[in-house]
Amino acid sequence: MSDDDNAYLGLAEVHEGDEAHWAFGTGFEDPLHGTDTALPPGVDGAALAARCLALGDDALVLAQRLAQWCTRAPELEEELALANIGLDLLGQTRLLYTRAGQTDGSGRGEDDYAYRRDAGAFRNVRLAELPNGDFAECVVRLLVLSAWRLAVFERLAGTATDPVLAAVAAKGVKELAYHRLYAAEWVVRLGDGTEESHRRMQQALEAVAPYLDELFAAEDVREQVEPVLRQVADSAGLVLAQTAAAPGSGRDGEHTEHLAPLLAELQSVARAHPGATW
Repeated sequence: MSDDDNAYLGLAEVHEGDEAHWAFGTGFEDPLHGTDTALPPGVDGAALAARCLALGDDALVLAQRLAQWCTRAPELEEELALANIGLDLLGQTRLLYTRAGQTDGSGRGEDDYAYRRDAGAFRNVRLAELPNGDFAECVVRLLVLSAWRLAVFERLAGTATDPVLAAVAAKGVKELAYHRLYAAEWVVRLGDGTEESHRRMQQALEAVAPYLDELFAAEDVREQVEPVLRQVADSAGLVLAQTAAAPGSGRDGEHTEHLAPLLAELQSVARAHPGATW
């Protein structure tokens, strides 16, 4: 099989030369070092904070779902990989929440956003909050959200008017490229595997399809993301079908019934010990 026919090798070539697959877990340089944190003239602080908060919520909620795979993944190696991806996302969350607190005038910190808001105040896309199914659903969701988030961060790294958000996005690009690569490898491996693994992968694709329109309504990167998803699906012998969109939008605070229990688990210790420092 040539590199042109290999979906996930083709995806890797975009960021060839990067050595650290798990950027947050292995690289501890401050991504904001030397970046002016003052709000640039003409930038709406409230709008910037809302953007940072939404992107931070996406990452936090997905990281919590990935954490639930600990002791449940098919192999120890995959447990570690999913945990490292979750750590990358938590690193992005912390930077984005911090910037939100700096620009919305509230002075709130990352703990306030993560632990002291109810489900209705979260603005994450709903695909991130859906409960874990089997491993096929895990890697399909990770592929979709990583490909989408990578396209968003690539755009922000080059065009964001706020230098802090641009710096956070630039750091996240390398992380998200490997998240996408990891997920694509598994989608192709299982989709092109046994009859049972193929069936489960196709079923997983059909389960996430109703939530694609919400992603592209939140961040208009359809032209960058859909070709990637189709490339991987084609290589895996899968069909990325058009499906009616699920109504509602997490960006508007309209969530599934699954978010509140997830947050209750995430916030339980902090709420049991109010005022503690973590």
